[in-house]
Amino acid sequence: MTNTPDTSLLQGLQDTLGAELAADLVLSGPDMAPYCRDWHGDVQSDALAVLRPRDTAQVSACMRAAAAMGLGVVPQGGRTGLVLGAVPDTPARQVVLSLERMNRIRRIDADDFTAEVEAGVVLQAVKDNLAQAGLFFPLALGAQGSCQIGGNLSTNAGGLNVLRYGMTRDLVLGLEVVLPDGRVLDLRSRLRKDNRGIDLKQLFIGAEGTLGVITAATLKLGPLPEQTATALLALDRLEDAMALFRLARRQCCDLMSAFEFMPPLAFTLAQEAMPDLTIPMATDAPAYVLMELSGSGLVDVATLMERFLELAFSEGLVRDGVIAQSQMQAQGLWLIREGMNEGQARRGRHLRTDVSVPLSRLPEFVQAAEAAVTAALPGAVCVSYGHVGDGNVHLNVLPAPEGDADHQIEAAKKLIYQVLARFDGSISAEHGIGRLKRADFQDALPDTQRDVLVAIRRAIDPAQVMNPNCQLALGAGE
Repeated sequence: MTNTPDTSLLQGLQDTLGAELAADLVLSGPDMAPYCRDWHGDVQSDALAVLRPRDTAQVSACMRAAAAMGLGVVPQGGRTGLVLGAVPDTPARQVVLSLERMNRIRRIDADDFTAEVEAGVVLQAVKDNLAQAGLFFPLALGAQGSCQIGGNLSTNAGGLNVLRYGMTRDLVLGLEVVLPDGRVLDLRSRLRKDNRGIDLKQLFIGAEGTLGVITAATLKLGPLPEQTATALLALDRLEDAMALFRLARRQCCDLMSAFEFMPPLAFTLAQEAMPDLTIPMATDAPAYVLMELSGSGLVDVATLMERFLELAFSEGLVRDGVIAQSQMQAQGLWLIREGMNEGQARRGRHLRTDVSVPLSRLPEFVQAAEAAVTAALPGAVCVSYGHVGDGNVHLNVLPAPEGDADHQIEAAKKLIYQVLARFDGSISAEHGIGRLKRADFQDALPDTQRDVLVAIRRAIDPAQVMNPNCQLALGAGE
């Protein structure tokens, strides 16, 4: 994607916003480059300008100016998204609206177990500040050191703790949103129960910036877990991971906060990215599970983990395992899970999928999809891993080195989606649709569902200012 800037349009934008935004809050030229690429660096775009407002009033000014000039606005958080939802695709007519300067934690209410934070606060900063107050925000992502709350909300991020705490939309009590015409929709609330009609905040969570700009949120918190037990387990087959998960759900109940499965290749990929990473067990088992229990107060989490694993071994579901004996060891186990992603990136362009199927059919789906890919693309390597507890599978494909990578990636995606359709699955479990998956999303979208989605967008944003071409490509007459 390239841009031929309209200098008069840019000057008009700068003049319009001159009274509202300082010069350092409007970027143009080479300074925009970091804001116009995707996380992996596969796509480099451009924009008319990058706007970096410091508060909600400045966001309103940006929206009014863009609407008056007929510009599209692409809201942007920490730039860790994987579906091109925050990358401009019509650079000469779009501006990036970065929320990075809106990074204040406005208030923490320990008695209410809530916090009000601005959209640009980095997720890890939220978690760290809350921990000092003995509070816990359970959203956990590999990119939590970079991703921002606004992006988490706009994509309805999932992550590692969904099976216990739910998706991001389950962790939010209220929102502050700037609408396409610049008006502020104040939906902030600390109420846990509020049944006054349609829950408007849910329209904006998961909308990927297509209906408005989330500027702040009231987060639902819990007590900080005082105890954590983490185990890495080797299994004879993926089916045993599902049996182990069912057993853990019954025996550990809601104290289980994470349950991830990985292939043996995960260790190789992780060490390619982190050569000094310690692997605490043999890596020749067909499947692995990374499991975590957490709790507070009178619950003895360590003993619960030990008793559960004794039961799992006695039932033949686990062939080997290791329990972290310290927080540092636990972090080392999680680095394996995180490092495998970086290891895949280091091998070059590859297919990254984010699909979900019913829990009971997860092993069957993985086997069928991997078989379809390897049969059609000899030499391609499937890397399947994900969140067993919520049915989310990242079935990635590393192209064979001797073939055309783009062709293999497209062919593998079609094969996986064909299998997915037989399992009544979703092409996006947690990453969103963005621009990358828009065509696949639209092709499979029932007419009635599309009509409702278009009606909502046209009602809130008739001029199509907000994140044009993200999720749905609306025609001029729609």
